Amino acid sequence: MKKAIVVILCMIAVVSGRATAQNKVEGPVFKFIDGETHDFGVVKKGPPAGHTFEFTNVGTEPIIVMNVTPSCGCTNVDWSKNPVLPGQKGFIHLDLKTEEQNGVFHKEVYIQSNAKTPRGEKRYTLYIKGDAKDNVTEDDLKKNNDKKKVKH
Repeated sequence: MKKAIVVILCMIAVVSGRATAQNKVEGPVFKFIDGETHDFGVVKKGPPAGHTFEFTNVGTEPIIVMNVTPSCGCTNVDWSKNPVLPGQKGFIHLDLKTEEQNGVFHKEVYIQSNAKTPRGEKRYTLYIKGDAKDNVTEDDLKKNNDKKKVKH
């Protein structure tokens, strides 16, 4: 009886191990920790507004980021230059030149890499948005803080 139980438990372990392995996505795959869109909220025109998109490679092969291109010249970019191995973290950092923004803005940042994309696109897209103002009020800052609290 004990041998039968041991054999059954071994079979369950093997089957569940295969099911777990099948759930892992083949190839390099981005998983952005805080999502693919960043809302700066209200920002004061003048100083750059920065944000770092952190990601984990949840695939089975290294992610290689060849290039990161913003949709306009108003955004400077930096990114992980070395291959990001499965299970490891990488980053895409953006600095938006707020002095060039007037009011509400929506920008895209395109990632050229070997990673799989959600809908089979040729490149991965991140999004930033916000509202650039000459004068930022206490209410504006409170709204920004409220958004951050809801997000986490």
